[in-house]
Amino acid sequence: MSAPDARSLVLVVGVGRSGTSLFAGILGQLGFHIPRPEVKANDTNPRGFGEPRWVVDFHSRLLRSQRITVNDARPAAWELAARAGADPAVYGELRDWLGGQAREAGAIVVKDPRTVWFLPLWTRCAADVGVTPSFVTMLRHPAETLMSARKSYGTWQSEASRAAAWLNVALETERATRGSRRAFVRYEDLLADWAGQVGRLGETLDIPLLRGVDRARFPQVDEFVDPTLHRNRVRWDDVDVPDRVRDMAEDVWGRLQPLAEPGGDGAAAHAALDAAHAEFRSLYEEAEDIAQSSVIAARRRGGKGGSKGPGGAPASLRVRLARRVPARYRRRLRRATRVIRRRR
Repeated sequence: MSAPDARSLVLVVGVGRSGTSLFAGILGQLGFHIPRPEVKANDTNPRGFGEPRWVVDFHSRLLRSQRITVNDARPAAWELAARAGADPAVYGELRDWLGGQAREAGAIVVKDPRTVWFLPLWTRCAADVGVTPSFVTMLRHPAETLMSARKSYGTWQSEASRAAAWLNVALETERATRGSRRAFVRYEDLLADWAGQVGRLGETLDIPLLRGVDRARFPQVDEFVDPTLHRNRVRWDDVDVPDRVRDMAEDVWGRLQPLAEPGGDGAAAHAALDAAHAEFRSLYEEAEDIAQSSVIAARRRGGKGGSKGPGGAPASLRVRLARRVPARYRRRLRRATRVIRRRR
């Protein structure tokens, strides 16, 4: 894999808890380089995350700088992430790291659910180091990802918010990778026939290392791919999500399915997903407008500046959430707050 025309960079992108660790692990078993050190396995991912620690720390720092969470439901958060990725120092940092990895290995897989927030940055850096990235998105039913996220991350985020985040990230991932070398894989298909799915990707993405994989040569992958890990076989009755958000997520799930079929990644699927993207943005803007009173109350409770509560205590969850409101709504809230104070 040292020849320039054989160099491969696969970025596993999309919603976390969708089988991304499984896919990255398979590529690692087939000879792709997962940059070291890796994030250590734990009870939520007993077979490992397949995530480079440097990448996770790099992305986490950028997201914190813009007050973005990895499962952020705000459409406006993409603009904030793009601003962080446009920093020349950030660009140089990633370019240098990626260049070092490219010199070390000809085939690299990078998996981190935060990557999708910075795809333009990754694409620029890959071009600079002479590698054309391929994007692989895992597809898993949204209700299953919500249940898996609840067990892995706890209940600090409501299931309604996580469902909205699934919509936000899934739709933006599709839009951001459109026109690039990409492929979509259903989680259940990967569990059922990993060799067949890998071979399909080898053809679709033009990656020689993945073409015509002889399953008999890789018994370790059969051991790694454990169908019993598909524990969260749930549907919407098992999660507490408002009907409108649930119906929208189920509809988007259906619109994503053609992308995992031969010839399905075309104009008809793109148009259907564009319509869903517009519908979701409209729904979220409506929800922000409805919640205006709650945000105003949170700002007033936080006191001047909103950074700390009574006695210098850390800001409450509501205040921290209020900080994530897009600038155009913060301006409206400031005007509304001034009106309320004058009327007192």
